[in-house]
Amino acid sequence: MAFRVLIALAGLMGACGVALAAASAHGADASRLASASAMLLFHATAILAVTALIERGFLHGGIGLVAAFGFVIAAALFAGDLTLRQYAGHGLFPFAAPTGGTLLIVSWLAVSVAAVAAKR
Repeated sequence: MAFRVLIALAGLMGACGVALAAASAHGADASRLASASAMLLFHATAILAVTALIERGFLHGGIGLVAAFGFVIAAALFAGDLTLRQYAGHGLFPFAAPTGGTLLIVSWLAVSVAAVAAKR
């Protein structure tokens, strides 16, 4: 069940990433949207990879799932904050983007730990 949720969230993140890329290409001074798009697209792909690697036994399941859900939360914080700043002139909350960025780093480190901890 968790895999299906992650795959669905990755699809949603990918779609939002493409929409933000289009918006950044057509908007004036939309560099924030390009960064938000990149974070969503890169991490949507990472989520798909992590779920596939868990299924194949190359990543520890529990740690890998934590990393994948970390990617979802972190990319949403990062991209949401930048997008809101672009369109509304204010962010989600103070330090939302740096919090998301830090969580992305931690999630990538968790992928490394999941690889080392895998039983295969």
